[in-house]
Parts: sequence; C-alpha cells; structure tokens
Amino acid sequence: MVQYVVSSVKELQVIREHFEKYTLLTKKRGDFELWKKALDIYKNKEHLTEQGLQKIVAIRGTINRGLTDSLKAAFPAVVPAEIPDIDNITVIDPDWMAGFTSAEGCFMILIMNTKRSKGVIVEFIFQLVQHSRDEQLMRSLVKYFDGGFVTKYKDAYYYRIRKFDDIKNKIIPFFDKHPVHGVKKLNYLDFCKAAELMNNKAHLTEEGLDLIRQIKANMNKGRADS
Repeated sequence: MVQYVVSSVKELQVIREHFEKYTLLTKKRGDFELWKKALDIYKNKEHLTEQGLQKIVAIRGTINRGLTDSLKAAFPAVVPAEIPDIDNITVIDPDWMAGFTSAEGCFMILIMNTKRSKGVIVEFIFQLVQHSRDEQLMRSLVKYFDGGFVTKYKDAYYYRIRKFDDIKNKIIPFFDKHPVHGVKKLNYLDFCKAAELMNNKAHLTEEGLDLIRQIKANMNKGRADS
C-alpha cells in the first residue's frame, strides 16, 4: 500500500479549499464538514482548553471508524458529534465519475463453463462498490449510465453493468473520452482489447478464447502479483 499524507495546518488549508471548490458527492462529505470544524478549533487554539479538546474528540468519535479504545477510556463522557445529513446526491461531472472509478471501480472478465455453445460463457463486467451508507449514490448510477443494476452484499452496495451491448456502447466510449488513471488504466486497456475480440466473435474460436484468457490472467490481481 502507498499512502499520501498531508498533516501541516498550512497544507491542510489547501486540501480544505480544494474540496470546498470541488464538492465531495458521497456521504464522506459529512465527515469533511465535521473535519473542517475540528480544523478550525485547532487553528484557533481552542484544543488547548478542556472544552475545545472535548469538541475535537466528539468529532473524532463520529468520522471514519470512531474513537479508539484508549480514547474512549480517556474521554468516557464524550458523546460523538452529529454528522451532517448529505442528501440529493447526483453525479453531473463525467470527470468526477472517471476519478471515482479510478479509486473504486473495477473492469472484470468472467469465463465460465457451461453446457451451452462451445462449453464456455465470456462475460464483461464494470463494477463500482461503496459502503451501504452511500446507497443513494450507487442507485443514481443506473440513471447516469442508463443501464446496469445495484445489489447489496453485507455492508456494501455494488453497481454493475454486465450486458455486453452496454459495455460496448456506453462504458467503453465513456472511459475513452474520460480516462481512468493509475494501474486501473492498464486494466481498462486490457478490458477493451478483450472486448474487441468478443465483438469480433473471436471468443467463438479456441484461439480467440485463449487470447481472452491470457488478457484476463494479467488483469487486476493478476497484474498486481506479476
């Protein structure tokens, strides 16, 4: 894992101004609003007072994973702060969607044995996953991409497009115009190569199917392990 960390107050102000200009769309925006309040308390040196410190601990008790056991023991009377309600979430910026996908998306290929046709089914899937608190955002993607569906598993919602016509006519044109970044771009390019083989019916030949298998083997976890 590689982490990018900003910790100085001066640099944190840059981060704050960025996300005030480019608004977060997920429920994480509620965490951001509370984080700003804690930053103001710190900048104003209110954390040097018992009251100010308890305000910061109350905010810490709400955002991310909440208080650690040691903080709970040190501040047993602190009540976690109330998180702001973030509603009416709508994706309007395609570049936001590209960035969101760079972080949270996955381009997958499934090859499954079947009794039909030549014994296998090749399926292409575009997937995005978020914590269950962002159900509204995930369901809005069905309208945004005019396709796909949402399912829940444990504490997460999954948005998937697995209809090949939608992959070919909606997903690939979208991300060709608004590209993902990082290693995910390599997975996307391989995904497109395999989709082109599928579109040309190459998967119906043993040679073409082997090419798709090779592409699939080097994507996602296969790429990370190589």
